[in-house]
Amino acid sequence: MEFNAIEKLAILKAVDEVIRMDDILHIGELDYLSKLAEVLEFDTEQILQAREVEAIQAISVIRVMSEQKKAFLMRSMTEAANADGKVDEAEIQFIYRVFAAAGISVEH
Repeated sequence: MEFNAIEKLAILKAVDEVIRMDDILHIGELDYLSKLAEVLEFDTEQILQAREVEAIQAISVIRVMSEQKKAFLMRSMTEAANADGKVDEAEIQFIYRVFAAAGISVEH
């Protein structure tokens, strides 16, 4: 699956927010981010760029992505939440807020 640069930034923004939710960067999260970097072909500079993206901009991009790309985002965010071995309530709530704002049905 091919993602354009804007879609990559939106995905990175969402995943990075999940990872940074507890203000602690765990080894499992770093490993997950490294694997995601390979799949999406991005580097650390793009992570920094994604952090500068406004949430509303990322949501707007996600909203118009294909269903297949939205499914990829859903998997990526949930895998990121699980990467440290525990899923916090704040992570779950954040993921559901992103899905709802982007018009993603959790029944996928």
